[in-house]
Amino acid sequence: MNSLLLTKRIHYLFKELQVTTRGFDKQFFQTLSNFSKIDLKINDIEDLTSPILKTEYGTLNSTIAIAKYLCSLSPINNQLLGKNSFENAIVDQWIGMSQNAFLSFNTNSNTNNNNVSVVKKNRLTFLRYLDSYLQKNTFFGFERISLADIYISIPIADLFKNVLDENYRRGLRSLVRWYLTCANNSTIKNVLGEPIFYDKDNQVLSNENNSNNNNNNNNNNDSNNKNVQITSESDISNNNDDDDNSNDSNKKDRDAKKKEKAAVKAAKAAKAKEKANLLKQKNQENEKKAQENKDQHEQKKIRLKTEFINTTIAGEKKDLSQPMAASYDPPAVEAAWYEWWLKSGFFAPEINNEAREQFVIVIPPPNVTGSLHLGHALTNSIQDTLARWHRMNGRRVLWVPGTDHAGIATQAVVEKKLLREAKQTRHDLGREKFVEKVWEWKNAYGDQIINQLKRLGSSLDWNREVFTMDQKLSKAVCEAFIRLYNEKLIYRDTRLVNWCCKLKTAISDIEVDHLVLEGKTMLSIPGYGDNKYEFGVLVLFAYKIVDSNEEIVVATTRIETMLGDTAIAVHPDDTRYKHLHGKFALHPFIDRKIPIIADAELVDMSFGTGAVKITPAHDPNDFKCGKKHKLEFITIFDDDGFINSNGGPFKGLKRFDARVKVIEELKAKGLYKETKDNQMTLALCSRSKDIIEPMLKPQWWVNCKGMAAQSVAAVREGELKIIPEQFKDTWYRWLENIHDWCISRQLWWGHRIPAYLIEIDGQIQNENDSNNWIVAHNEEEALNIANTRFGTDKKIKLHQDPDVLDTWFSSGLFPFSVFGWPDETEDFKKFYPTSLLETGNDILFFWVARMVMLGLKLTGKLPFTTVFLHSMVRDAHGRKMSKSLGNVIDPIDVTEGIILEALHKKLEDGNLDPREVEKARLGQKKDFPNGISECGTDALRFALCAYTSQGRDINLEVNRIVAYRNFCNKIWNATKFSLMTLGNDFIPTEQIQKIVSGSYADQWILSKLNNAIKTANEAIYNYEFGQATTAIYNFWLYHFCDVYLEIIKPIIRDTSAENEQRKKNTKETLYTCVEIGLRLLHPFMPFVTEELWQRIPRRLSEKSPSICVASYPTEVNEWNNLEIENEENIVSLAIHSLRHIQAKYGLPPKANIKAIIKASDNTTFEIFNKWCSSITVLAKAAEITIIPEQGQPPSCCAIDIVNDKIATYVILQGIIDIPTEIKKLENKSKTINGSIENLKKQMNSPTYSKVPEKIQQQNSEKLESLTKELEATRNSIQLFNDIH
Repeated sequence: MNSLLLTKRIHYLFKELQVTTRGFDKQFFQTLSNFSKIDLKINDIEDLTSPILKTEYGTLNSTIAIAKYLCSLSPINNQLLGKNSFENAIVDQWIGMSQNAFLSFNTNSNTNNNNVSVVKKNRLTFLRYLDSYLQKNTFFGFERISLADIYISIPIADLFKNVLDENYRRGLRSLVRWYLTCANNSTIKNVLGEPIFYDKDNQVLSNENNSNNNNNNNNNNDSNNKNVQITSESDISNNNDDDDNSNDSNKKDRDAKKKEKAAVKAAKAAKAKEKANLLKQKNQENEKKAQENKDQHEQKKIRLKTEFINTTIAGEKKDLSQPMAASYDPPAVEAAWYEWWLKSGFFAPEINNEAREQFVIVIPPPNVTGSLHLGHALTNSIQDTLARWHRMNGRRVLWVPGTDHAGIATQAVVEKKLLREAKQTRHDLGREKFVEKVWEWKNAYGDQIINQLKRLGSSLDWNREVFTMDQKLSKAVCEAFIRLYNEKLIYRDTRLVNWCCKLKTAISDIEVDHLVLEGKTMLSIPGYGDNKYEFGVLVLFAYKIVDSNEEIVVATTRIETMLGDTAIAVHPDDTRYKHLHGKFALHPFIDRKIPIIADAELVDMSFGTGAVKITPAHDPNDFKCGKKHKLEFITIFDDDGFINSNGGPFKGLKRFDARVKVIEELKAKGLYKETKDNQMTLALCSRSKDIIEPMLKPQWWVNCKGMAAQSVAAVREGELKIIPEQFKDTWYRWLENIHDWCISRQLWWGHRIPAYLIEIDGQIQNENDSNNWIVAHNEEEALNIANTRFGTDKKIKLHQDPDVLDTWFSSGLFPFSVFGWPDETEDFKKFYPTSLLETGNDILFFWVARMVMLGLKLTGKLPFTTVFLHSMVRDAHGRKMSKSLGNVIDPIDVTEGIILEALHKKLEDGNLDPREVEKARLGQKKDFPNGISECGTDALRFALCAYTSQGRDINLEVNRIVAYRNFCNKIWNATKFSLMTLGNDFIPTEQIQKIVSGSYADQWILSKLNNAIKTANEAIYNYEFGQATTAIYNFWLYHFCDVYLEIIKPIIRDTSAENEQRKKNTKETLYTCVEIGLRLLHPFMPFVTEELWQRIPRRLSEKSPSICVASYPTEVNEWNNLEIENEENIVSLAIHSLRHIQAKYGLPPKANIKAIIKASDNTTFEIFNKWCSSITVLAKAAEITIIPEQGQPPSCCAIDIVNDKIATYVILQGIIDIPTEIKKLENKSKTINGSIENLKKQMNSPTYSKVPEKIQQQNSEKLESLTKELEATRNSIQLFNDIH
């Protein structure tokens, strides 16, 4: 790190502690300047904190000015400022509060070190307050971005960029989520650029608490040592100047003094180092002890699944005659429902057979070998939400389940099992017996993933379950191959493939991982024991020119491939080599002359030596060059990765052992030149982790050009819709540059290729000639074709290709093969094409594009009309889920809970390389120090959908899922309370539209319910699942539970006759909210909603046996009441203010306060009078008095100025310290006055006329509002002074 950056970061550390440079010892910075060898002025540091934005109109240097300028650039400027006067007030309230908070934390010039920790604590407390608010809300004030968000994001951005390291940010997840949402807003990003986070690896800022003082001490020690050294050198220099002609004796004295001073210096340095080491050791011990205490504390928090004995007979409806449990218990709630849904046929499309509309979707078939991870859980949560929503909307719904045979993965698993248990290879058994073993394994273990899908509540039609190796799907695969072959779209050719020497098969691009190496790296290779080999280097060596003393130097990252070199290419215009065109170089190890060719396309004469070795059989670029120049293709490896007979003296060596040996021999011949670091990307097999070797193999290929063009046109012309639309460009880029597709795999498990090589009169024909192959449904048909082609007079024998088809080939047929294609079955005619394909964006090309290409080609129709691509699930740190990192999570572990030791055990029992197990264990311990708490299926599903935001990856924080379990408990308790309130004799009314005559609270909650219904339906329809979950969550938690249930408690308790009708209306509204709220939530949380819905009474018109086939809620126009919602918003400001006063002064909830609300205009005064009883309940007050502007509150009141129209007072007779209260108001007055002065300064600026008119208007309004607030604050001060 350079010294200036170090100084700036130290400054930011002080900034976080709120120690300004003005208040800190200036000598420190002077010392630091000496230590850093820079000329640093204190003012340079102070200037770093000013927010500055240069615009076309001039420079803005205040947060509010920058925020308003950004608003003015947005096309929805009016919405950002607030749609009405109330929303304007909400925006102003958030800005005012945040402005006061941030300004109050800035210490003045007389700051001393004693109050540093207090100020730091206040800063972090405020940030945690913002974070807690955002745990329940998307933005500040509304469910959309506003000026308040933009204003707050500017200082927050500075903190995230310069101060708050990863340790802080982990405790502010919701604040980080909100900040990224704001920072990624196009208007803000275009002006301010990409959001930047502070690097946690910087040691100056990464430590908390004690580390601040330690860093200061260490810096001072280092500075002192440096000063000692400077002083010593100065003394020596002066002595030399004073006595240049001193004799030898004096010189010896000086030398002795030098040594003495050097010894003193060394002693001091050693002492300082020892002290620093002791301090470091002590800190490490403290940190370890703190972590142990934290672990013990966290251990108590881990909740594991409770045992529940399900007494319901499988498939029967659950017995709910027992009273509700005291709290939500996932195992008890989830028991029995899924089996009943299945037996009742609720998931079959025939349940809505008369429906005009239908919704059909096929599951992305998971590999039969695996178990579900959170990516699968996300996919199935989204798809089940859609299936249940469409089903509840009366559509005929079919969701087809299935699993993929996963050729490579399944064969690898069974081979490992066979070797482990029987010490046999598949070759020991033979093909037929080995395939039998695979089927045995599939039948024994293949249901694991099916059971997991059922555990998640997936409403799949299991009567239509398929497996890609089933007879029905195998028939489709065979037919597809034959049709494409007959249209000359499938052909046989020898080309380069991705070859895995460990698995001995070609693999697809999606099965290749890429490891980026920055330079020389020693790596372990599967099959090579503990040996490590060098990668990330460029080896330069020379070829001798035939009949010449010249040599030509070439470079390669794979020196062993020089054994297969068949040319050296140079640029035709390179004057260094023009005289060598057409000449030959001599291979140093093999009797081979290598031509020197000219190739302008391949060679960049400015790169390296300008000469390129050509190995056509082992490099994609060289392969093209070899075809172009008709070079010899020499394969030097066998299928196991050993050097074959073409490798001369290196025959029999493993390829990377040959790498070492070739270099040794080149050195011996004097041809080796040098080895350089070289950044490169290494291709690895995702299954075996072996290094991919490009190999020439005769394979079957699909010509994709025409099919790709059709698929591109389908999207361009709007026939196929891709969501999010940003992936259209990816679609076009991939398909417009598509290569032919290799579909051969050298495996035994899979769909064997229906192609037969001919043997005529005992002579097997050349397999590289396509004319020697017969493609047919079976051997009998192939023999008939062969006899027709070659005549019956010849003795013909057929040999079926031993290879199988790429798994993606059968998967590409999945949307129509599941319905019986190529046969015209009833299901095919009724359900194909499907409605939607929902999957992860990482397989857009490998699966989605191939389904579209094959569907259009083979059926003449698009397989689906819409593609929805969900984001990738990453861990809380943004890392890709990886077994080696230990961050792959089994959804069942989240639903049931698991301790850390059990997580470790899963790693040990898995297929992970033993060398990676320890790394994964450490990752698990870091992320889940004691394990994962039980959350239940509903909470997991809801959390995954809540995280979903189109186009953005999901950084999943498991603790957030725990919060949604608490949400389930809240719903449970709210429903339980509602049932107790309604009573056993309650019968709901039929006409829910007429429930509008209740109290203000009734009208308000119905309007909020209607908003949630509208938002949820629109959001699910548009695949905005995060918006839907937010709307439903907010209704249940913040509107229904936190407000409405509290308001109605006094009404329910009132047994007077005059209250009877009001109580009846309240019960109708209460029931309506619960019943509709459960149906609204059901697609996301199927189990808890079914359990509760079955317990509540029904309207007589409701005949649905299950909530999953009940109707989904739709808007009721009569419930819309914007006026009453705006009133409640104003009322909530006063309630929050009164609660704030109580919290501020530490008043207990049962204090029965007496409060006054002062309204400055008649409209607000009327609203508070109308809602007075509700305010009294929600504020937990004994008495609320509403007074007009001219009214005077009594003495000894705690005051909170809400805005220029509202002030709240709580009578604190005998418990308030009036002088302290006056001091607080005076500080607030100073803050407001400072804001006014800053605003006036901007408005009086010579360049202010260039500021957009809208911003000028906003500034004028803000100045007026601040002036009124300042006046109200001064009046309050005067009031306290009068009392005092």
